[in-house]
Amino acid sequence: MIVTLIVAAEAAFWVVLALGLATRYLLRWRRTSTVLLAGLPVTDLVLFLLTFLDLRGGATASWTHALAASYLGFSVGFGPSVVRWADARFLHHFAGGPKPLPAPKYGAERSRHEWVVCRRTLVSAAITVTLISALKLFTDASGTEVFDQWYWKLGIAAAVNTAIAVSYTLWPKRPPAGAVVEDGRIVGWKIPERADR
Repeated sequence: MIVTLIVAAEAAFWVVLALGLATRYLLRWRRTSTVLLAGLPVTDLVLFLLTFLDLRGGATASWTHALAASYLGFSVGFGPSVVRWADARFLHHFAGGPKPLPAPKYGAERSRHEWVVCRRTLVSAAITVTLISALKLFTDASGTEVFDQWYWKLGIAAAVNTAIAVSYTLWPKRPPAGAVVEDGRIVGWKIPERADR
């Protein structure tokens, strides 16, 4: 049952996101769009509550219950950035907005970008760990030892993201020779000076 709920919640997230952006840019219903987009985490919250009730009702814990908790953690940690990403692309393709800029690749801007991703990962992991711990503590379900592997997975994800951010801070990526860079992105190339013959 939980797998079905997870699939339904994932589908609902993207459907609500598409509806929110469509009402904003195609129908110009800004208030309705804001309500829809603000309600995105509700789908994952409902999924988590149903997971909690499933375990309280006597279900044996499985990795799918932990996955449901991680959806809510992801929604809080990365949800706003996913909405901004989709919003910029929807604006460009359907409302004549500017082409979205790619993530910065070089210098201090890349380092800052990696720390933002790291922060989102840490928030997501912390919330997921809290929710999984709540499932263990407050449901008395059997088989919750399966949740323990999630602590390791989340810890590894947090450590890897932190290591990446630290590495780009200590050793900033340099652009190729001749590149013209603005805000960490290549915007052109210098024309090499020709030697006098």
